[in-house]
Amino acid sequence: MIRIYKDTDIDTLVDIWYKGSLQAHHFINESYWKAQMKDMKEKYIPMSETHVITNESKIVGFISMVDNYLAALFIDIEHQNHGAGKALLDFIKERKNVIELKVYKENTSALRFYKNNGFIIKIELTDEQTNEQEYLMEWKK
Repeated sequence: MIRIYKDTDIDTLVDIWYKGSLQAHHFINESYWKAQMKDMKEKYIPMSETHVITNESKIVGFISMVDNYLAALFIDIEHQNHGAGKALLDFIKERKNVIELKVYKENTSALRFYKNNGFIIKIELTDEQTNEQEYLMEWKK
């Protein structure tokens, strides 16, 4: 089931984001992600249009949008590769005509996921906070 997130979900979402960030972004120091936790909890998730996906008993992932920008798509590590990410992405695609996102160049699994779901690379950039190469990607209906 996909639903809008509730304030009571925030700790679960930050935990999924943090563990997923460590797994997907092994090339960035863990201290960077720890330093971002407070902003994720107090700023980024609350300012976004965030939806969660649940199984029978718990939240297994979430997607956060800021207008047409996909700011976050994270699935609990134990529930990855079972369709939850695609379900969340398809849910948002039904509601948007254009979606943009940034993905780190070294995050090859996410890059492959987005390409397989119709996103194209528009430009290569350097993330100012991490100094890592990233792609700006776009999907259009």
